[in-house]
Amino acid sequence: MTMSSPYPWLDTVLIAWFALTALSVAYVAWDAFTRNPELRVMKWGWVLVTLYGGPVMAAAYVLSCQAPKGEQHEAFVQPLWKQAFGSAIHCMAGDATGVIVAAAVTTALGLPMWLDVTAEYLFGFAFGLLIFQALFMRDMLGGSYSRALRASFVPEWLSMNVFMAGMIPVMVVLMSRDMAAMHAGSLRFWGVMSLATLVGFAVAYPLNLWLVGVGLKHGMGTERVLGHGGHSVQPEHPAPATGAHDDSAMADMTMPAKATLAQILAMTVITCCGLMV
Repeated sequence: MTMSSPYPWLDTVLIAWFALTALSVAYVAWDAFTRNPELRVMKWGWVLVTLYGGPVMAAAYVLSCQAPKGEQHEAFVQPLWKQAFGSAIHCMAGDATGVIVAAAVTTALGLPMWLDVTAEYLFGFAFGLLIFQALFMRDMLGGSYSRALRASFVPEWLSMNVFMAGMIPVMVVLMSRDMAAMHAGSLRFWGVMSLATLVGFAVAYPLNLWLVGVGLKHGMGTERVLGHGGHSVQPEHPAPATGAHDDSAMADMTMPAKATLAQILAMTVITCCGLMV
């Protein structure tokens, strides 16, 4: 046993874990793209999170998103806890992708831990907000990228902070104890990333449950109901009698059950405290 590679049995465990992960990703991708009517962005989200979380996230997919034969998918995913799963998956897919890419680059460059963590936070937030939220969901949020960006900023920032509050401590503690995990070419690096994303998901899920419950984030939905772009195929609001453009209708559509400013501030304080723990 060496200082840089403690626990020699861990590599065998990781090989088995990633073998199961490969099988899990193959199954989820096959089922999502051939049998599941979910939005395409959610299908890719499930594939990505299964790549990071292995059989644990494959089990989450089966429990929350794979409707049994004969049951309507829309009815199956209707419960709030499943909608919150969809929201947390969407967060994890975007944020974790940004964090993992940044971690691979910063560790290759040999940057100090504080700079490494800062880059991971910024890149994870940027990728989650600019790509997975505002870009992929702009049709659901009215078709305008800038409007989608504004509507997504607060919920994505809150969700990202809590996700990172779970993910970063795992990365820092485990990588500082095993120098082999500091290199992207090592199985241990990817093992740490896998565990960190699972912990981040577990910590972020309660917040996403709240965000979906108050209408600040969306959950799961199907193309049969929402259309390919995520926007309802049926008009949510009647046209104004005057023919004028009604911005309030769009605001109601993006946040059907708006949280109060006090609630948002409270959750901001909670997430900031979580980051400092």
